[in-house]
Amino acid sequence: MIKITKFLVATFLLLVAVSCSNKDSGEDQEPIIPINKIQASFDFEVSETDGNLVYLNNTTVGSGEYTSVWDFGKGGATVNDASGKEEVRYDALGEYTVTLTVTNTAGSTSASKNILVDEGGICPNGVCSSGSGTLKDAATDFSVGMITRASYINGGGQHTALLKQEFNNLSSEYEMKMNIMYPSEDTYDFSAGDVIVAFAQENDMNVHGHALIWHNATPSWVEDFTGTDAEFEAMVEDYITTTMNHFKGKVRSWDVVNEAIADDNGNALRGSIFKDRMGDDYVRKCFQFARNADPDALLFYNDYNFASSASKRAAIFNLIDGLGDLIDGAGAQMHISYNGPAASEIQAVVNGTVSRNLLMHFSELDIRTNPEKDEAVMELSSARGAQQQAKFKEVVQIYNAIPIDNKFALTVWGLRDNESWLLEFHGVPDWPLLFDENYDKKLGYIGFLEGLN
Repeated sequence: MIKITKFLVATFLLLVAVSCSNKDSGEDQEPIIPINKIQASFDFEVSETDGNLVYLNNTTVGSGEYTSVWDFGKGGATVNDASGKEEVRYDALGEYTVTLTVTNTAGSTSASKNILVDEGGICPNGVCSSGSGTLKDAATDFSVGMITRASYINGGGQHTALLKQEFNNLSSEYEMKMNIMYPSEDTYDFSAGDVIVAFAQENDMNVHGHALIWHNATPSWVEDFTGTDAEFEAMVEDYITTTMNHFKGKVRSWDVVNEAIADDNGNALRGSIFKDRMGDDYVRKCFQFARNADPDALLFYNDYNFASSASKRAAIFNLIDGLGDLIDGAGAQMHISYNGPAASEIQAVVNGTVSRNLLMHFSELDIRTNPEKDEAVMELSSARGAQQQAKFKEVVQIYNAIPIDNKFALTVWGLRDNESWLLEFHGVPDWPLLFDENYDKKLGYIGFLEGLN
């Protein structure tokens, strides 16, 4: 053992000596720089004058020598990339997978995109317009809803164009709530709601009023009301009556009370000024006021965690049961994630609603892609986009299978990802909606359509 150790030490000293000798000789040592694969990338655009012609643009960036080869997805031989954009025609109907492969001495990488072609030519954003080409046209027996604001309507442009193209049911995101419509005692302001309602009427859309009573949208003067409990109740009745009379014949339906059930405390009634001043039956009283004001309007109770919490679901249905024939439907907020709640939990909401012979509203639908709240995520990955697509499909499939007499509407809570309330609420990046910030359709849009087939 001692001899072996001495041998190893001697060998090590010899190597060190040789290394030092080379350095002392003044010979330059060439640094060894590993060569990495170059990641292939490309984009494409459809010709403005020829709907069957596409321009493929190689956007690969890399140093050193490499080759780029196209497979246009038409069954022919691959083609070496030339300078400038490749012009390729797709005349036959179908789906084509275009692949660009880039190779250097380290190996090859590929990028692929699908091109869909229907009777009208190449489908923009990968979504074809033939047949069930828009959400509202594809959903033949229920309304497809979207939220908006008066400022969005007045701004026009792509926002209103997309509303008219895809949706037939509108809700105000926040401007038809008590703090906006009843800002001070004896003063009503329906101007924002009037803008939304007028736009809906001009474009053959229904309006779902959201929401008459919500603890988080109560004006300060109501919270600080100095009159008696009887006077408080009379004030609430006057507010509901005045509001519904103003919009009578223009607003098809209303969320009369929103989020009255607590998440804790055994899912009892949430504490609020309305519960304190009107009693534990304040929800029923508000529904009675609404029914008296507009007997033709459809009246809904709306709440969140309807699917994800079995105990809260039971409490919500218990509240609904106490309303008898004053209520027409249940609104289940669908603020969910790509990985939950499970389809069985969503189905439980449907089963409970249908068994009570009520209308089912899947309200406030958005599907989070970053429920882990990872602040480092800067873009929606293709894998997570596909998972979101699958969840949109699942939700729409469940809704579409509801008996026709119980269908009402499925409302998406936001038009573009960058406008979602979730960004501020959670403070992390997310992409929860059907359209990206450029108004382009996402995979989630395709998932919605797939759920209708």
